Amino acid sequence: MAGLFNTKNKLDRNIFVLGAVSLFTDISSEMICPLLPVFLSSVLGVSTAFIGLLEGIAESTAAILKVFSGWFSDKLRKRKPIIVLGYSLSTIGKPFLYLAAAGWHVLLVRFIDRFGKGIRTPPRDALIADSSHVTRRGRDFGIQRAMDNAGAFLGPLAAFIALPLFNNNPRPVFLLAFVPGFIAVLILLFFLTEKPSVAPDLKTVKFSTSLLSRDFKVFVAIIAVFTLGNSSNAFLILRARDLGLKVALIPILWLVYNFVGAVTSAPLGILSDKIGRKKTLILGFLFYSAVYWGFAFADRQILLWPLMGLYGVYYGLSEGVLNAYVADLTEDRTILATSYGIYNTVVGIFIFPASFIMGILWQTFNPTVAFGFGASLALLSAAGLSLFIKK
Repeated sequence: MAGLFNTKNKLDRNIFVLGAVSLFTDISSEMICPLLPVFLSSVLGVSTAFIGLLEGIAESTAAILKVFSGWFSDKLRKRKPIIVLGYSLSTIGKPFLYLAAAGWHVLLVRFIDRFGKGIRTPPRDALIADSSHVTRRGRDFGIQRAMDNAGAFLGPLAAFIALPLFNNNPRPVFLLAFVPGFIAVLILLFFLTEKPSVAPDLKTVKFSTSLLSRDFKVFVAIIAVFTLGNSSNAFLILRARDLGLKVALIPILWLVYNFVGAVTSAPLGILSDKIGRKKTLILGFLFYSAVYWGFAFADRQILLWPLMGLYGVYYGLSEGVLNAYVADLTEDRTILATSYGIYNTVVGIFIFPASFIMGILWQTFNPTVAFGFGASLALLSAAGLSLFIKK
């Protein structure tokens, strides 16, 4: 059986385990995410600028942890304990949304959730790379992301079913979201296995930027530019509400995006194995730009549905492929988790100004200007990948 999971073409068991963990975690998270912007604006009465500030602080503060988490995982030569701790923290915080009575309460819960994600993401992605054959890396990351998006598909569906049972009150739904998160932690504890590390002894591990390849450094800079225009998905929900979409239909709109992302992630990951990560990502950034221009000029509710479907295609073209590309561009395998930490930290840091700028542009001008800003930076990033990265 061990040989079955370690051949060139077969999936390692860890891919299934981490995929299942992502499945249940995203069921938990996505029961909450589509409802949170409306909960903040309609129930707690906070402004769009505050929502952008809230999302930015939660993501960026937690992002600082990612580089240290990755570095510590490489030093410790362990992935599982850090992964378990991160998922556990994210699960523990969610039920407290039930009690939230002010915007800062939600900020605290979001911070705990993102704190957990900051801890777990670099060692998790490094363990996936450690468990994957180089020629199948796009496929394996694609499968993990597909299961992640399957959970993100089922989460809004569960919220859609549960909301009428609670008179369209989101608070009990927030409480129910704890259950799938707890299941994810149990799966980690009982089924995830470590992989042999190529890192030397704890005391001899040192990190220097000279260990990073030139292409990796350029890649991170380009991702920083793209992320500056990649604001929180909460603004997509607010745009839908701006066009008059009913609250009860928001989880279904979210479901469309996640369904398309789930069914496209693995095939498009395989595509990246065949044509290369760079070409696949350029295509993904072009899809993103097209979707944001669509949201910028949309004037009818009916347009929301195909736009969210296309946004799911962007996800399939980018999320798993980006993670596989980090491993491709990390030539020194002793700093693999550190590389994931650097990548995720840069993304997290730039998410703060992205969400804040989006909120300010929306509030000061209009949604067209706000979405147009993100679409333009995606085009610039696609050009940067094409011109400045060799691999």
